[in-house]
Amino acid sequence: MGTPTPGGEPGTPAVPGAVPGAAGAQGGEEDDDGEDELLPGMADDDYSAQLSWQSQSKDNLKVLMDNLSPAQYDRFEAYRRYALSKQAVRKVIQQTTGQQASLPVAQIIAGFSKVFVGEIVEKARKVQERRGDTGPLSPDHLREAYRIYQNETGRVGAARPLRGKRLFNR
Repeated sequence: MGTPTPGGEPGTPAVPGAVPGAAGAQGGEEDDDGEDELLPGMADDDYSAQLSWQSQSKDNLKVLMDNLSPAQYDRFEAYRRYALSKQAVRKVIQQTTGQQASLPVAQIIAGFSKVFVGEIVEKARKVQERRGDTGPLSPDHLREAYRIYQNETGRVGAARPLRGKRLFNR
């Protein structure tokens, strides 16, 4: 093949070293079509995997809900409905660290806080049951639950203990 001319034959390279058919409308469209066909397939796999996981999670939750006592069911429903105010959490973060926290950070901390409170309440219920007490939880139940939690998980809170500040003070 010789040097292409402006009015040269179709399929001859217009740029030295170029491969015939690699550039141009048809070649580019074929490559794009191949990628477009591949991407929806990957997205379908991810979507179906997510749907499968969600379905399995719903099934597991249904099994859990079926095995709860009426009192546990009521507490669980209250736990699911309750959410900490993101603005209040942001305010506590700002007061504690001296820095502003973004909304996603506040949401994450609110989620961890909700789990922590749920664990303390469940441990306090066990303390109350063990002592044979009835009625609402008392501060003593919560303090004992927190002490048990600390013994099970290690020190909770700041890396350095804050002087004079205790959780669940008497």
